[in-house]
Amino acid sequence: MSNRECRTAEGKKLQAVVFYSDRHSTFLVRYSTFSFHAMIASLTGKVQYITTDRCIIDVNGVGYEVFLSTEGISKLPEQGEQLFLHIHTSVREDAIVLFGFAEQVEKEMFLTLKTVSGIGPKLALAVLSGMQIDMLCQAIGGEDIKTLTTIQGVGKKTAERICVELKDKVGTMQSVSSATSGSVAVGKVSSELADALSALVNLGYPDAVTREALAKVKTDVGDDVFGKMRIEDLIREGLRVLS
Repeated sequence: MSNRECRTAEGKKLQAVVFYSDRHSTFLVRYSTFSFHAMIASLTGKVQYITTDRCIIDVNGVGYEVFLSTEGISKLPEQGEQLFLHIHTSVREDAIVLFGFAEQVEKEMFLTLKTVSGIGPKLALAVLSGMQIDMLCQAIGGEDIKTLTTIQGVGKKTAERICVELKDKVGTMQSVSSATSGSVAVGKVSSELADALSALVNLGYPDAVTREALAKVKTDVGDDVFGKMRIEDLIREGLRVLS
């Protein structure tokens, strides 16, 4: 971590603290004339504790409380096992709250839902808990108000706003969600696979593309060999498929 100072084109001073990424977590830093926000974008660690709506991830001895959708909770591995999650950091005046997602497309849908007037992070997560992404995209694209109002916390007016504001945005997400349904899952993965996924995502490759690449590696080498591959081998083979 280091302190840095720079100036805008107008000569205004900016101050920031720069956090370096490692294989366990990624920190994105924003410059500000007043303060900085270190945004956690992903976490790799061991499951320490699980409840109905959240878990605690142990990353090098530090426990992070992360809220997940119902489906996200169901995909978590057992306590003590390794996992990788995409993270959205919600900064409020009184708290910093982490929301976790097994797939990048789930995180993108969460962020898209948050753009709708009147929908905050908790309701966005409730929407993801109430319906699979494919079904949600179909309901929004087809302006199916009746189906959307079956989700807890979503009334008729909210459902109408979701359809009006998002019906032209959900087509791509539906395609990505369908295309990655058979790719490498994030739940019960080895430490090496979780770290390889994290490393490739941190290199700038989309999550869905990274999973498809590692799924291709698994098909090429076979399940037995794939399960014994070291992180450097997974990354090298993943990059070979991605190139």
